[in-house]
Amino acid sequence: MKKRVILKIYGFVQGVNFRYYTLGEAQKLGLSGWVKNEPDGSVIIVGEGKKEDLNKLINWAKKGPSFAQVEDIKIQWQEPIGEEGFEVRY
Repeated sequence: MKKRVILKIYGFVQGVNFRYYTLGEAQKLGLSGWVKNEPDGSVIIVGEGKKEDLNKLINWAKKGPSFAQVEDIKIQWQEPIGEEGFEVRY
């Protein structure tokens, strides 16, 4: 059963390739959606796919890439809307 999750990641998460590592993780897990830097310094991730794979993405995002320092993560579950592919948005 597919689900949709929206993650808002806070901390030192911009300027450390967080978006590109997220892209790789999402593609590895077969997820659809996107990732984007937010003006407030956070990163937002929108993912769709199997709940077990989304949980793997959440667990990865709690730490992020090696140079990131994740301080907080907000998680919101929703019904999927049919995202296709996974991309970095600007």
